[in-house]
Amino acid sequence: MKTYAAKPTEHERNWLVVDAEGETLGRLATQIADALRGKRKPHYTPHIDTGDFVVVVNAEKVHVTGNKRADKRYYRHSGHPGGLRWRSFEDMQSRRPEQIIMLAVKGMMPRNRLARKQLTKLKVYSGPEHPHAAQKPQPMDVTR
Repeated sequence: MKTYAAKPTEHERNWLVVDAEGETLGRLATQIADALRGKRKPHYTPHIDTGDFVVVVNAEKVHVTGNKRADKRYYRHSGHPGGLRWRSFEDMQSRRPEQIIMLAVKGMMPRNRLARKQLTKLKVYSGPEHPHAAQKPQPMDVTR
């Protein structure tokens, strides 16, 4: 019996919508990463993109546990000497709440070309509205 390997042309891509309001950041990010990679499907193949599109709404209302709201830092570097800058979680949530979920999901994906391509299927919006109604996204089951 041969091992099944999915082909890029034989699978369908679904659109899923996730409401991040009140969800814990890390737990939500793991489930989104699994959906982007296709690990929730029976024909998952590691080297083929079998994942779904994921639309996240209410990113500004995501929750973190413990003291992470004040202690967690997001670093970036300009490339110049002394160019290391950081923002706290609270600051990031007030300025760029979409980036919080994008960075959390990116950290849970493999570091390769396929994962970078799969990450483009993630659409994050800070409010409850999104422009993907034409794709008829189904609600994704996020267990707590």
